[in-house]
Amino acid sequence: MKNTKKSAASRILTLLLLVSLTVSLNGCTNPQSPGVSSSGPADLVIGSKNFTENIILAHMMADLIEERTGLSVKRTLNLGGSSVTWKALQNNDIQLYPDYTGTIVANYYLEETGSAEETLKRTRELVAQDGLEFLEPIGFNNSYALAVTQDTAAKYGLRTYSDLAKVSENMELGAEFEFTDRPDTYPGLKELYHMNFKRVKGMDQGIKYRLIAQNDLDVASAYTTDGQVKVNNLFVLEDDKGFFPPYDAGAIVRSDLLKKYPEVREALNALGGQINEENMQELNALVDEGYREDLVAREYLVKTGLLNK
Repeated sequence: MKNTKKSAASRILTLLLLVSLTVSLNGCTNPQSPGVSSSGPADLVIGSKNFTENIILAHMMADLIEERTGLSVKRTLNLGGSSVTWKALQNNDIQLYPDYTGTIVANYYLEETGSAEETLKRTRELVAQDGLEFLEPIGFNNSYALAVTQDTAAKYGLRTYSDLAKVSENMELGAEFEFTDRPDTYPGLKELYHMNFKRVKGMDQGIKYRLIAQNDLDVASAYTTDGQVKVNNLFVLEDDKGFFPPYDAGAIVRSDLLKKYPEVREALNALGGQINEENMQELNALVDEGYREDLVAREYLVKTGLLNK
């Protein structure tokens, strides 16, 4: 799943981001904002889900549209979970937002997924029926995962989900509320691997990482691009039976918007293939350290040449 190669370019990019952001903030950091919503009339509205990565991606998409097309974008971010943003898109309350192929196929349409290519193809077929388009994948697969501390992995000899299943009755799992009931997450995972945790606790994303770092939690659900996985040196277990589908990120957009403003397609497709798993993990980690999502997003686009300034 996750690209483990650490390139020199990636390290340089992270350093440049830190230096640039520190200068722009005059040495001060900001806590993660609950979202940004601009006021006044706008040509289109972009939304996002309620987690760091999705907010960063929404800012990137908004910046690209504004600079490359001259259209004005209202940013109505941090709306909530998948069902909230999906409904907002269908109701035309927003016209686009970042989403993931596996989520669309398995969670929205309750269909089987396949390989990354098969899931992308099916995603596009399904959303077209509802007057939507899924544009070029951004370049990373943000899959769900289960993570433990290095000490827990060593104590129980854990490497795979099958290993975890054998000792799960002695453990507590902490996960976002959405993870506990979506068919493509814990319910299906439990059935396939016969996992029976002593307790499953629903909680906000930030809390689970704090608890597992304090050894107050045995296992945490994670995204493979979560910055906190790296910050807390967690061990990501192998999904050895291949339960989780590919979750390739990209923009999902209303077709009527693209018909009205065809230049939006070109602006958003410029992001295609530009961010890998390691890049996204580093960007998420910057926000975890206190930097604002909009600044992190814009600096990445500037450093990679996607924006002029």
